Amino acid sequence: LVGNILLLSKLENQNIPMKKTEYRLDEQIRQAFLSLETKWTEKEIGFQVELEEVKYTGNEGLFMHIWINLLDNAIKFSPSKGTITMFLKQEQDSVKFILEDEGPGIEDDVKSRIFDKFYQVDGSHKAEGNGLGLALVKRIVDSAGGTIKAENREYGGCRFVIELPKQKDEII
Repeated sequence: LVGNILLLSKLENQNIPMKKTEYRLDEQIRQAFLSLETKWTEKEIGFQVELEEVKYTGNEGLFMHIWINLLDNAIKFSPSKGTITMFLKQEQDSVKFILEDEGPGIEDDVKSRIFDKFYQVDGSHKAEGNGLGLALVKRIVDSAGGTIKAENREYGGCRFVIELPKQKDEII
């Protein structure tokens, strides 16, 4: 909790040195996915994964927070034996990441608050988090000049879409 609060505070005050490196975004997402293997194997969750090879210039450490947070939430809210879908696509001047789960989705009246600090949609998972994960994710994406949105899927579950610009001078 303290580490997340400190990181969020530094991001909000732009006090983090923006060390940029070029790295494979698809490989970083795979590493995040594998780091959570214990959680998804316990719930027998299946994955559909389509990650294009994407070289990206940004703050590797900060971006790992994005993937781990989103994947951890997808696993947490997915039903046992559910499926999580991940796509990473390189578009003309941006990179798009899409993560879908088969969980309960997000109620319309709380959708606007999910990126707020300390806000938790589902009180039954309070022991598993502190309400800072999505606030951190949004702040990191914003700092990179990107966008993040959450939406409910027509057939159940939730979809997070992140778009990041490819211009090197705008990316953290």
